[in-house]
Amino acid sequence: MANKQALRDLQTRLAERMRQVRTEQPGVSWLAVDCAGHGLLIALHQAGEIFKLDVLQPVPYTQPWLAGVVNLRGGVYTVVDLGIFLGLRRQAPQGPVPTARLLAFNSALEVNSTLLVDRLEGLRHAADLQTVLESDDNAARPAFAAARWQDAAGRVWQEIDLAELAKLPQFLAISA
Repeated sequence: MANKQALRDLQTRLAERMRQVRTEQPGVSWLAVDCAGHGLLIALHQAGEIFKLDVLQPVPYTQPWLAGVVNLRGGVYTVVDLGIFLGLRRQAPQGPVPTARLLAFNSALEVNSTLLVDRLEGLRHAADLQTVLESDDNAARPAFAAARWQDAAGRVWQEIDLAELAKLPQFLAISA
């Protein structure tokens, strides 16, 4: 008899929780990465697969931020050094960076490109961050640089909109 009551209680709790989930607003989550010491947030719905940095094939006569091309699962993808593209550093680090990763664009964005980042920093959720007000210098940010956020430790994170980045003429013009 006690088992039947426990089962009914469980079903009641599950039904209540399902009702709550249906009415809750979905939270915003990002993949946090580090580029040249700067924290960047990439929306999970815009991010694709993450790959370990493999052998890059250089492409001559291209912008300095185009690190090369790589074969990923049978497809050829450009590799954009995000730190150089954003102006966070002038050139690629010397020697291998064991924590470096390639972050592919979500296939829904229809961009055969990956971003080379220095390190993955895990996931971040909007509920754990606070919006940072505009900077004191009032410098205009490009369309792909969405909001800035700050975590409990005080680190500021710049949100990057990959859909806007992929439309940017400078991002599409790879020739030097």
